[in-house]
Formats: sequence, C-alpha cells, structure tokens
Amino acid sequence: MAVPKRRTSRSKQGMRRSHHHLTPVQIQYCPRCEQPILPHRVCGECGVYQGREVAAEKANLKKKKSEK
Repeated sequence: MAVPKRRTSRSKQGMRRSHHHLTPVQIQYCPRCEQPILPHRVCGECGVYQGREVAAEKANLKKKKSEK
C-alpha cells in the first residue's frame, strides 16, 4: 500500500480542502407579494411563477378531472 513519506503541512492540507466549502442558498423575492422564495420555484404565498398564476391553474385542472 502507498504510505506517505512525510506529514502533509497545514498549508498543503488547506490548499487541498479549498474546494470543500459550501455555497449559500440563493434567495429571491417574489415580484408580486415580496416574499422570499427559492429560485425556479412557485411562490408559496401567491402561487405565481414567472409572472403567471400557476397554482390556480393546477387547482382548475384538478377540478376538471374530478368532474369527469
């Protein structure tokens, strides 16, 4: 098996781990109700995604399916 000949210094260890950091979650705000939302998600408060009401459309589709 491969065994290191010398101890890895703190500097080299830190250089190796420099890419292990976490990126913070990006928060956007709904243009309609100004509530914080995650990007590419429907707003939980008003049901709007990219300027159109999506949650209301889904509710209408469910009603139509249940009526049939």
